[in-house]
Amino acid sequence: MVVCLLVAILALTSSVVSAYDPSPLQDFCVAAKEKDGDPKLVKPEDFFLHVEPGNTDNPNNAQVTPVSVSVDQLPGLNTLGISLARIDFAPKGINPPHTHPRASEILIVLEGTLYVGFVTSNQDGNRLFTKVLNKGDVFVFPIGLIHFQLNVGYGNAVAIAALGSQNAGTITIANALFKANPPISPEVLTKAFQVDQKLIDDLQKKSWYDTN
Repeated sequence: MVVCLLVAILALTSSVVSAYDPSPLQDFCVAAKEKDGDPKLVKPEDFFLHVEPGNTDNPNNAQVTPVSVSVDQLPGLNTLGISLARIDFAPKGINPPHTHPRASEILIVLEGTLYVGFVTSNQDGNRLFTKVLNKGDVFVFPIGLIHFQLNVGYGNAVAIAALGSQNAGTITIANALFKANPPISPEVLTKAFQVDQKLIDDLQKKSWYDTN
């Protein structure tokens, strides 16, 4: 009985661990084009990237500039289990409610004032945790939970978000619901939101901008 219990625990642990980025088996594994795959050719530039401010001239008045693993962007990030994004906000700019299915996020404000928050799962009663952040403040968003950032200051705001996966993924809630491809049946959305179909039709016709 004890042996069976131990086997079950090990199996569960293995399945949980495999759901996240695996630990690297060497110092680094720089993403490279096949012809350039020799690790002896790795150079400092493979671990360096300059990030320009994002263009906030869009419907959300905000822009997320991700730093991701690619041959042309930051190949040295490959297999390290982390990623990063710069978020620029014009006044009243918003990074709308979204979730990262594969990573927690930690955010630090470099400039301005942000109203941030996340909503817990149904099992936890969908509690809302919010905070107003100023320059130097840090806030954590747990893995998979819906969260947002809104510029409530008088000027521009800038934040840096670090994510616990090299491929955290992003699901922007409004885009996923009203711009799914193919579209979600209006009957489903009408029933789910308990509104009339005209409102759903209008929302599905709307041009939803993806900040991420």
